[in-house]
Amino acid sequence: MSWLMEVQWSPYAVGIGIGILSWFTWLISSKPIGCSTSFAKTAGLIEKLFRGNKVDDRPYYQEVKPGVDWQWVFVAGIIGGAAASSLLSGDFSWQWVPSVWEQNFGDNVLPRLATALAGGLLLGFGSRWAGGCTSGHGISGTMQLAVSGWISAICFFIGGIIMAQLLFTVIA
Repeated sequence: MSWLMEVQWSPYAVGIGIGILSWFTWLISSKPIGCSTSFAKTAGLIEKLFRGNKVDDRPYYQEVKPGVDWQWVFVAGIIGGAAASSLLSGDFSWQWVPSVWEQNFGDNVLPRLATALAGGLLLGFGSRWAGGCTSGHGISGTMQLAVSGWISAICFFIGGIIMAQLLFTVIA
């Protein structure tokens, strides 16, 4: 069990683990693994606090009912698992500005938070526009050998490489 204490795990072992998790998800729920819909459902729950049942009149929420379901618990498990892993490995620390960011852009926390917020908003918008997130399209889609899943996964990597080059070569 010492591998649980490692700061970095083998990407091959993690990939196999995600694949097995995807199989079990299909077996238990008959649904693909994914996260982004749970955020939309949570937004609907928050809106429901302020607008009541008027939220149910929105076309999106007629199709996707606001609520806590297995995907919501899945997201909580991702957060809890990441926290447990960092604590077990001894790598946990509160850090507002990562060292790579600090080396390239300085130690001011406001630009880092603004960039993180903008990136999160764009990611959320993109995942809703695309009808799913990286785990939904990239993991579940490729597992089903869906052409759209493979195209999405390839585009995720291309976009990530381009953005990393922009952030840490051109802009810095």
